[in-house]
Amino acid sequence: MTTDRTRVCFILQVRPDRLDEYRERHEAVWPEMLEALSATGWHNYSLFLDDDGLLIGYLETDDFAAAQTAMSQTEVNARWQAEMAPYFVELQGRPDESMRTLPLVFQLETQLAALTDTSDRKTTP
Repeated sequence: MTTDRTRVCFILQVRPDRLDEYRERHEAVWPEMLEALSATGWHNYSLFLDDDGLLIGYLETDDFAAAQTAMSQTEVNARWQAEMAPYFVELQGRPDESMRTLPLVFQLETQLAALTDTSDRKTTP
């Protein structure tokens, strides 16, 4: 079964002097935080951290705004965001409110499907 989830990519900047701590904190995220993310629609959620502090997040969701809202209403998220805030530079609010999303410009499966669809139409009498 195929789902039409939205792919979301975002960036934040981790303080260079806190990179090791940030990595350690994400080696064992609180179980209740993991459960809340899953329950509120955050799927295939991954974080990537460069040595300069550039943090890239990726997730798939049915409705990103709804997933963000649902997560923001959990008690565990408020605690997690408060603990994570000192790791970031130039926040405009909490970390989960400060992520800058990036527009999707290429997705392999979408273009392959379009090729297949075009090929099917050409061969169908």
